[in-house]
Order: sequence, then C-alpha cells, then structure tokens
Amino acid sequence: MEGDISSIGAGLAAIGCGLAALGVGNVAANFLSGALRNPSAAASQVTNFFIGIAFAEALGIFAFLVALMQ
Repeated sequence: MEGDISSIGAGLAAIGCGLAALGVGNVAANFLSGALRNPSAAASQVTNFFIGIAFAEALGIFAFLVALMQ
C-alpha cells in the first residue's frame, strides 16, 4: 500500500516537469511578442528572457528531483 501512494506522489511531482515546459513556452512567447512590437527594445530584454527561462527550468528540475526521491 505504501508503494502505491509513493507512486502517486511521484506522478503528481512529475506533472511539474510538464508545467515547467509550459512556463518556458510562455516566457518565450511573451518575449517574442514584445520583441515584434518594439524591436529596438528587444536587445535590452534578452537578459531578462534568459533569466526567466532559467527560473522556469529550475522549477522543472526541482519537480523532477522530487519525483525521483519518492
């Protein structure tokens, strides 16, 4: 019984990996939307773009680690 509950917990934690992928896509989509609206400001926002992707990806890695620890 305990193994079954652990597997359910690992599956729920693995959902975070998929949600992190959605977060990275959302960051990239918003950056491209802003860059196409104002191309002159796009160069100054590249750093923020990479920081946003790094934070979203880090959450996915943490969710993956939680799934592995179950």
